[in-house]
Amino acid sequence: MRRIALLAALIVAALFAQDWAKQKLEKSTRHREWVTVKHDGRSVEAYVAYPEVANKAPVVLVIHEIFGLSDWAQLAADEFAAAGYIAIAPDLLSGKGPNGGGTRTMDSSAVGPAIRDLPADQITADLNAAADYALKQPSADGKLFVAGFCYGGGQSFLYATNRTDVKAAFVFYGTPPPDDRLSRIKAPIYGFYGGNDARVTATVDPTKTKMAAAGKTYVPVVYEGAGHGFMRGGEDPTTTAATHAADVKARDEAWVSMKAALAKLSK
Repeated sequence: MRRIALLAALIVAALFAQDWAKQKLEKSTRHREWVTVKHDGRSVEAYVAYPEVANKAPVVLVIHEIFGLSDWAQLAADEFAAAGYIAIAPDLLSGKGPNGGGTRTMDSSAVGPAIRDLPADQITADLNAAADYALKQPSADGKLFVAGFCYGGGQSFLYATNRTDVKAAFVFYGTPPPDDRLSRIKAPIYGFYGGNDARVTATVDPTKTKMAAAGKTYVPVVYEGAGHGFMRGGEDPTTTAATHAADVKARDEAWVSMKAALAKLSK
C-alpha cells in the first residue's frame, strides 16, 4: 500500500513539474498578465493572455485540470491567444494556499483534495467573475466561449448549464453534468475524448442520447488510442506514456477542430 501511495505521489509530482511548459510559455511574444478578480468578498487570481490582432476579439474562459492553474494551463491560455482570442484562466484554488495564495503556493499533494472540496456555487461565481472581467476589457467583442480540460472539462460542460450567453463549450475528456441540468443548455457542446480513457469516454454515447432527447447540440469526437489528458500529454516532450503517439495525433486534430468551430461561431 505504501508503495502504491508513493508511486501516486511521484506521478502527481511529475505532472506538476512542467518546466517544458514554462520554457515554452516564456518564449511567447503575446501580452500576458496576472490579475486579481474580486467578487462577494473573494479574490480570485487569474491568468490572462491577449492576442496580437487588429480588431476586438472573443473571450475564451479556460478551466484548468484537477492539478490547478499549472504552467501547462497557463500555456493553454496563451495558445488560445495565439489563435486570436482573449483567454482568461482563473485559479479556482485562489485562497486555498499558504497566506491566502493559490495553486502556485501549494504543495502538489494538497491540490487534488482541495479542488474536490470546492463548493459548487463558489466555482460558478469564480468563473462568472473571470468571464465578466475579460468581457469588460476594451479589446473584447462581447462573445464568450468556455473550454476546460479533465476536471475543467466537466466544469465547462456544467458551466454551459449555468450561463446562457456562452456561445459554445469545449469539453476535453470531462464528464457530463447531471441529467436534470441538460435542459438548461443553450450553446452547442463540443466534446473531445481519448479512446483509451474508458472512465470518461463511456459516458459519451449515453450523453449523445440524452442531449438529443433534450433537443441540444452535442458534437463528440473520440480519438483512437489516445489517453486521458491528451491535450497536455500530446504536447509534453518528457512523457513516457504508452499512448504518447496517439496523444500527439489527437491533440493536433482536436486543436484544428476546435479552432474551426471557434472561428465559425465567432462570426
